[in-house]
Amino acid sequence: MLNLEDRIENFNILMGEHVTDEFFNWLMEYDFFTAPASANHHGNYEGGLFDHSFAVAEALVKLTKDNSLKWHLPRSPFIVGMFHDLCKIDQYKKTETGFAYNNDMLISGHGDKSVIYLQQHIKLTQEEIICIRWHMGAFDEAGNWKYYSAAVRQFENTLWTHTADMIASQIMGI
Repeated sequence: MLNLEDRIENFNILMGEHVTDEFFNWLMEYDFFTAPASANHHGNYEGGLFDHSFAVAEALVKLTKDNSLKWHLPRSPFIVGMFHDLCKIDQYKKTETGFAYNNDMLISGHGDKSVIYLQQHIKLTQEEIICIRWHMGAFDEAGNWKYYSAAVRQFENTLWTHTADMIASQIMGI
């Protein structure tokens, strides 16, 4: 398992040119590198959020290269992959037995919350917004599936983003 220094080094290697010092400091302040990815599922350990996000970013970059995917900006698979779950920075609290859901959050949601947090630091393209918002695919509420389908039709990288997330969480178990 990686320690904090290893996570930061991996982040800087993959994301260095895409992230300002100010944003990096915010990520540190809000525990992006030490927060869990969940309380009971994949990445439910200290640092799980970064480990999962890093795996998704690497998978999305690889899918982009292997399938000659076209993005509005070259940075997009890095930004979308790394920050699709930014919403989780304040979603869980450490307990004596692990992690529990934080009921004191000011903003709820998943993909839309990630977009809200990320837009405070990076001007996102419409494609990046849609890919992050709909990265859960059919794991979103059933009433939203028609919107997900519309997102995939307009921005095909939405489907590839979901695929990268599934590779990391379901195949790699991160």
